[in-house]
Amino acid sequence: MNDTKTALVTGANKGIGFAIAQGLGAIGFTVAVGARDDARRADAVEHLHAAGVDAFGVALDVTSDDSVAAAARTVEQTAGRLDVLVNNAGISGRTDDGAQDPTTLDLDVVRTVLDTNVFGVVRVTNAMLPLLRRAHSPRIVNMSSDMGSLTRQTGPILAAYAPSKSMLNSITTQYARRLADTNVIVNAGCPGYVATDFTGFNAPRTPEQGAAIAIRLATLPDDGPRGAFFDEEGAVPW
Repeated sequence: MNDTKTALVTGANKGIGFAIAQGLGAIGFTVAVGARDDARRADAVEHLHAAGVDAFGVALDVTSDDSVAAAARTVEQTAGRLDVLVNNAGISGRTDDGAQDPTTLDLDVVRTVLDTNVFGVVRVTNAMLPLLRRAHSPRIVNMSSDMGSLTRQTGPILAAYAPSKSMLNSITTQYARRLADTNVIVNAGCPGYVATDFTGFNAPRTPEQGAAIAIRLATLPDDGPRGAFFDEEGAVPW
């Protein structure tokens, strides 16, 4: 088995996910670009190659058990193991007609958001754990948001999206507790308010700035923190 470390980034075809893939590639990782859309995935891999990054595409719909299982097989066949998993794929959910106003909440929107932002993370993590366990210093990074912080209560009222991130933070701690006696380190990261299509590009931070916390958590030392929630300034109260 070669010594090159491999990182899978979900939702890596654009925005913060692409910036995370580029950042990990720049420090020597081979990057598995997880994305649903075939054309966008191929385009992202092409851009990474042009930037000197060793990358390969992985067809991945985090809402599909079959797709996730196939993605794990692709990573295994290509790399043999997985050193880093960044669960970045996420959706905000639709907001029209009071769909995320708690007083008129559309529960179908909640289900849809949870299916990607929480259940998708569980699907992918559990499918990839056998490959992560083959690595020397495996790391799992769940991309969260301080909108999910019960302490900070930031951002607009989004009663599907914000609770999905609260639950993601909670499940991150469950994984960390379960894996406490292993070498698999699991944490959550907040990229801050980043200019992507997710925010209508109306935000002060670049995708590269947003990606920095993921790269830091993906490269923690073996005695690094576990089960915590960080942004670039440190631990986030949540």
